[in-house]
Amino acid sequence: MNPATALATVLVDELVRCGLTDVVVAPGSRSAPLALALHAESRVRLHVRIDERSASYLALGLAKRAERPVALICSSGTATANFHPAVIEASESGVPLLVLTADRPPELRGTGANQTIDQIKLYGSAVRWFAEVGVPEDRPGQVAYWRSLACRAYQRATGPATPGPVHLNLAFREPLIPDGDTSWCESLDGDANGPWVRARVAPPPIALHIPPTRRGVLVVGDGAANVRRYVAAAGMAGWPVVSEPNGGGRYGDHAVSTYHYLLGTPEFADTHRPDVVVTLGRPGLSRPLLSWLGRAEEHIVVATDLDRWPDPTRSATQVAQAVEIPVASGDDTWLHAWRQADQAARTAIDEVLDASGTSEPRLARDLVDAMPNGALLFCGSSMPIRDLDQAMRPRRGLRLLANRGASGIDGLVSSAMGAALAHNGPSYALMGDLSFLHDQNGLVLGPREPRPDLCLVVVNNDGGGIFSLLPQAAVRDPFERVFGTPHGVDLGYVAASTGTPYQLVEDLSDLPKALRGEGPRLVEVRTDREANAVVHARLREAAQAAVRDCLT
Repeated sequence: MNPATALATVLVDELVRCGLTDVVVAPGSRSAPLALALHAESRVRLHVRIDERSASYLALGLAKRAERPVALICSSGTATANFHPAVIEASESGVPLLVLTADRPPELRGTGANQTIDQIKLYGSAVRWFAEVGVPEDRPGQVAYWRSLACRAYQRATGPATPGPVHLNLAFREPLIPDGDTSWCESLDGDANGPWVRARVAPPPIALHIPPTRRGVLVVGDGAANVRRYVAAAGMAGWPVVSEPNGGGRYGDHAVSTYHYLLGTPEFADTHRPDVVVTLGRPGLSRPLLSWLGRAEEHIVVATDLDRWPDPTRSATQVAQAVEIPVASGDDTWLHAWRQADQAARTAIDEVLDASGTSEPRLARDLVDAMPNGALLFCGSSMPIRDLDQAMRPRRGLRLLANRGASGIDGLVSSAMGAALAHNGPSYALMGDLSFLHDQNGLVLGPREPRPDLCLVVVNNDGGGIFSLLPQAAVRDPFERVFGTPHGVDLGYVAASTGTPYQLVEDLSDLPKALRGEGPRLVEVRTDREANAVVHARLREAAQAAVRDCLT
């Protein structure tokens, strides 16, 4: 057996023994040993994409939803660089990826050899761990090295405190395909009972106990862990729960879904200073919330990794791996005030949305309302997730995800495809037209590839809608070209180019019917950027007026 085939065969087998179930491959010559070993491996589900960027975000979506490592493989050269944005997102959002890049052997590096670049530590600090595997050789000791390396890589990607991407750079000399010879200087077999190395799982951390108080608030942001336990504890303590849509805590009687408007009303924010705020995950959607957190007297951040805790407002007073929220005695005056203001704001918001026609925040609200229990929604990182944050009512039975680690608009179609492939149930995605066009290659699926049940809902305002709500909108002369960026693309033709079923929704009352179907499909909703800015202004004015009325 040639060394390239031996290394690939052993590495794939050991990763599967560790728990690997899904692998995404972008085709190339130098990675042939890995691709062939995976094609022959019946214990993994193989996904092939011709575009490395699309492949990397597909793997990201798979790993994000499955919450376990997914392997990502490409050839050498610029193919490896196209993985970098997804690696950064995986690092910032704590998604476990196993990035296996094929490389030329050392004697070809720095010589001008074809498809040869410097791949050593290519992703810098964006990976949890890097290893230059070395050129495989037919000598004793290689199998133990390869198998222990695979176990280390899988475990480091998993975490458990800091899951994220791991990079293995694999240099292969030719021949790159099996030569028919099965002999090797030692047994290639793995351990008879499982992985070569078994990692010990650390005991649960000791929780920080805080004094009982009725005047507390639980804030849930992106990437939060153990959400249900903390939401239940907050409910027993009489605390309101402020959760971003992708935080997973916007459900139940204590959920305050209009917090963006409540905390954006100075009269409410100033008179509702808590004794303590406990934050899970990474909040970052609402400026009023971040401003309010910045003034908290006691702000406890819950972080599984005490080396990487999120604190964008620099207001954390304590950081703990776990917190015990005690049941407190007293009346419900604090919670009642939050709920009363929330209900008033909710009524005002819904009245504006119901009268807004086909508006973007109304689409976000109505889409969530129309989704069945057990559904997944993958949301765009720009305006769609903010529209959900400001318009979505509390509800159970949904899983919401977004690439909010680095909050880029790249790779969204592919990420949604990956998440849908890992989800057991119907899946949907909500994104803007620029996000969709940025990753339209995500629609390219070969005839033998697994096809997810995914409905892509695209808001088409012919450009960058979020900029119409930012100060840049006041710079009228250059705004349209350098911020608005109209594209004039007919999304129906984009869908047709890949054979993706397409439907245009002109009235949101037709949305529930348009969402029906099977497999990948596209639903377009056209809106106007300037009209959208007006609707957002009306929402803010109506909600804040309703909150002020509650306080008088």
